[in-house]
Amino acid sequence: MKTLYIVTYDVSDDKRWRKVFKIMRGHGDHLQYSVFRCELSDRDRIGLMEKLTKAVKHDADQVLLFPLGPAGGVDEQRVEAIGMPYRPSRQGAVIV
Repeated sequence: MKTLYIVTYDVSDDKRWRKVFKIMRGHGDHLQYSVFRCELSDRDRIGLMEKLTKAVKHDADQVLLFPLGPAGGVDEQRVEAIGMPYRPSRQGAVIV
């Protein structure tokens, strides 16, 4: 079973920030500058945490994972936005 997470990060060095961004891009939907929406199994979460642990400087950077509950259990139609509307990514197979 997958859990929905909001992952945020504050990384003080541009090189480390880019590394964290690349890691996160492979695990979820990029919502804002340092915010991602991720649907992760326990195994995926552990793997992501291992990668992020190696990428950040522990006395200068911060990564936060906020569990929101079971994936598919959060009604994305209820997301409230001010300014630009929230548009969930609908990634799937791409036929070329």
